Amino acid sequence: MFFTRTRTYHFQVGKEDLKNSLIGNHVKIHDLDFEIMDSEKEISIIPHAEQISEIKTLPITSVEMDNESGGGTKVVVTSKMRLLDSGGPMLIVIFCAFMLLASIVFYTVGEPIVAYTVFGISAAIFTIFWIRLEMGYFDYVRKIQSFIKTKAATKSAAKSMPLVHA
Repeated sequence: MFFTRTRTYHFQVGKEDLKNSLIGNHVKIHDLDFEIMDSEKEISIIPHAEQISEIKTLPITSVEMDNESGGGTKVVVTSKMRLLDSGGPMLIVIFCAFMLLASIVFYTVGEPIVAYTVFGISAAIFTIFWIRLEMGYFDYVRKIQSFIKTKAATKSAAKSMPLVHA
């Protein structure tokens, strides 16, 4: 889908170690709490949006882990927009696409001034919409991915530290 983001990471930490370090934690992003829960096949990162009153577009993130040779773990992080939140953004994308199509029709009919105006309005609406998404929804996605990378890096650093006997 248009708002789905998938990233693949390779970590030198075992699957169970990484899974145990993630499960049960809470991530706080922009004063909003995200809970990390375990299901049979994957880990889910779900926002707690019951306490907010303003409209926000929030991701639901799934984390799939597979063992690799050499003791590492392949982690696939997929963030999707909540179904509840996807209606408005999809309407804006469809509206901008229809305006773009209308500008093409106006241009081919012989009304270049109207075509440029409609295209400019469409581009302005889409640009403002995308900037808002970058500051909100995609920022949540980036910070969740960063949290997962940080957890794996700290686990990897703890695993590689030599034991010192005093």
